Amino acid sequence: MKARILLVDDEPNVLSSLKRQLRGAYEVDTESDPAMALVSLQSAKPYAAIVSDYRMPKMNGIEFLKGVKRIRPDTTRLMLTGYADLENAMRAVNDGHVFRFLTKPCDKETLLESLKEAVKQYELVTGKRILLERTLKGSVELLSEITALVNPEAGARINRARRYVKYLAKKKGANDLWRYDIATMLSQLGTLILPPDTLDDLLSGKELTAEQEQMFEMHPVIAKSLVAKLPRMEAIAEMIAYQLKGFDGSGTPRDALKGERIPLGGRVLRIALDYDLYLNVEENASAAFRRLEDQAELYDPELLYYLEGLLGVEAHYEVKKLYKGDLHPGMILYDDILSNQGALLLRKSLELDKDKIDRIIMFAEKVGIREPIDVLVPN
Repeated sequence: MKARILLVDDEPNVLSSLKRQLRGAYEVDTESDPAMALVSLQSAKPYAAIVSDYRMPKMNGIEFLKGVKRIRPDTTRLMLTGYADLENAMRAVNDGHVFRFLTKPCDKETLLESLKEAVKQYELVTGKRILLERTLKGSVELLSEITALVNPEAGARINRARRYVKYLAKKKGANDLWRYDIATMLSQLGTLILPPDTLDDLLSGKELTAEQEQMFEMHPVIAKSLVAKLPRMEAIAEMIAYQLKGFDGSGTPRDALKGERIPLGGRVLRIALDYDLYLNVEENASAAFRRLEDQAELYDPELLYYLEGLLGVEAHYEVKKLYKGDLHPGMILYDDILSNQGALLLRKSLELDKDKIDRIIMFAEKVGIREPIDVLVPN
């Protein structure tokens, strides 16, 4: 597949000439207005390289490439100029991270060779990023699976909370939703140190002993220390560390942070995990939300408002009794799934996807499950 190249210049004749030189070698787009180019970059497929003129009336090439760096940091940036200006060259390198300068008029051989190197640079950068992301994703999934194997209640809690965290972080305008998802997946890693019955007691509504309470308060810090050892995970580790911190400054860690100074990820985890806890001990979602309202000082008020909105969204679901073969992704478990012997297999409030439906079918074949299954189905 041909690499995509964007040419930006306010002179139509220059754009036409450059495009002719690249015909057949690349998939080429052109734009005469750098401001419009920045707008389109936010939604368009990424370009391997962008060649920009320096002298343009509305926005110069340095300003434009600086914007490109912010929106599409992986794209290789080249500057086309007819002016040998050392000061502007230094600014372009420092602000726009320009990969190479091309002088006007630029001959075809020089242009093709420069773009060949630029595309190579793009492939190197994106290849390394994809490798890192896959390594990171694999590490996170492994740790999450270990948590679920050692402590099934913790694993089930993670699966349920991910939906709330994703919704709340998105409503707050977070762009890096993957960080919040990973923070949720690793949030219960520290519970592996807890005595086996501690999390069971908590989720069933029993009052924890002083020793259990003390150990439970330690689990986010332990998870943070483990997660921080992974590359590029410092911000996620901070989210995890503050999952028991109240908006009023109460809870752990016992520091001076309160209100919006607490990392947003910590605030989101706090309300999502507490809501999940109350869903386990109350009859329905409304009763669980009232428990949150009774101690509203512990939660970011905006998040409390958004969570109430989520309950309103879920009010547009219809409760149905379905058999395993009728389940579809997007449905939500309205009640626990139990084996024929009464063993808990999947907890209520879990959103179904293909993997979970496959697991339900496997459970049905291997151990037998109680059917029909109560689920929330969108109207």
